[in-house]
Amino acid sequence: MEKWNDWDKEKERLVEPICDDLQYCGRIDDRDVGAPVFTMPGSFVRMKFTGSSYVKAVVVNKSFYNDPWVGVLLDQEQAKRKIEKDGEPVVLTLAENLEKGEEHMITFFKRMDHSHEYAFLGFLLEYGSRVIKGAALPRKKMEFYGDGVTAGEASEAIGYCGKPDPDHRGELSNAYFSYAWAAARMLHARVHLVAQNGIAFQDGAGYFMEGKRGMESCYTKVGFVGKEGENAEPAEWDFHRYTPHVVVVAVGQNDAWPEDIMKEDDKGEKAKVWRERYKQWILSLRRLYPKAWIILTTTIRAHHSGWDRNIGKVCAELNDSRIAHFLYGENGRGTPGHVRVQEAMNMALELHGFINGLGNDVWE
Repeated sequence: MEKWNDWDKEKERLVEPICDDLQYCGRIDDRDVGAPVFTMPGSFVRMKFTGSSYVKAVVVNKSFYNDPWVGVLLDQEQAKRKIEKDGEPVVLTLAENLEKGEEHMITFFKRMDHSHEYAFLGFLLEYGSRVIKGAALPRKKMEFYGDGVTAGEASEAIGYCGKPDPDHRGELSNAYFSYAWAAARMLHARVHLVAQNGIAFQDGAGYFMEGKRGMESCYTKVGFVGKEGENAEPAEWDFHRYTPHVVVVAVGQNDAWPEDIMKEDDKGEKAKVWRERYKQWILSLRRLYPKAWIILTTTIRAHHSGWDRNIGKVCAELNDSRIAHFLYGENGRGTPGHVRVQEAMNMALELHGFINGLGNDVWE
């Protein structure tokens, strides 16, 4: 992508994406280091600065469906911004009316799943401002593979606990309030969310792209949609770049569409085939992460218990001392809709407790 030069150089400075003092977290497509592309929910760029009364971000968005909303954390205050145009640089005001003499931390993050993506071209600050090196990101590392619950889909529909989702176009989705990012914060860990609303484990099932792609063919990618759209292949992720201590696998419940094979016969041939493919996937994660704890689970979103029984069978067959099967108290029967903020915090507390109970060597 061409370098962006359309700002008032007498009044503003552009903090380019390659600035050494910026911090990145998440599975980000940074093959173009001057315009890294944010695809995965919860991925962020962070900057500590002083001497500016505002901070802006320059992005080039591409939408696939829903309206594109992005997240902002200024110190501890959260907000959201909508990207109004596609295909051209857009300047978003992230924060304003700041005291110039104070230090601030801005975290610019992907609220939503891969319903859109954006290239980040840099931050804009007032001329004369200063970027400061922030504290290092947490040493502990987590990674989640999941669907819309892990991505924080409709998590801000707080009046719909235990109910189906209301109509929305993405404005209610917020990865910050997913159980996954919340659990990572409780554990003082950084996290990568590899999550997409509607995705199943198995190719040919689920709601995402009408079942064309499941997690088994997407987990090695930097996103779920290629640069040219749904029919393009996303770029590969380099697993050497990030090695988690704990991997949480929370897919399977969307495999019930269009055919709920576990409800029909969770001991039948179709269930056996699904179980074997799931097992091979977990073994591939084990080869990628030989020392990590791998936690197999689903979520509290309503689904037939046969899915969890078969995941439990896989866990037993693997017979690996660092692979565990975990069920929430309301697993599979908590809500027919996506998980709201309140419900997600309860899930995060349960998962936090389970991981803390695994032993002292979890983070070694």
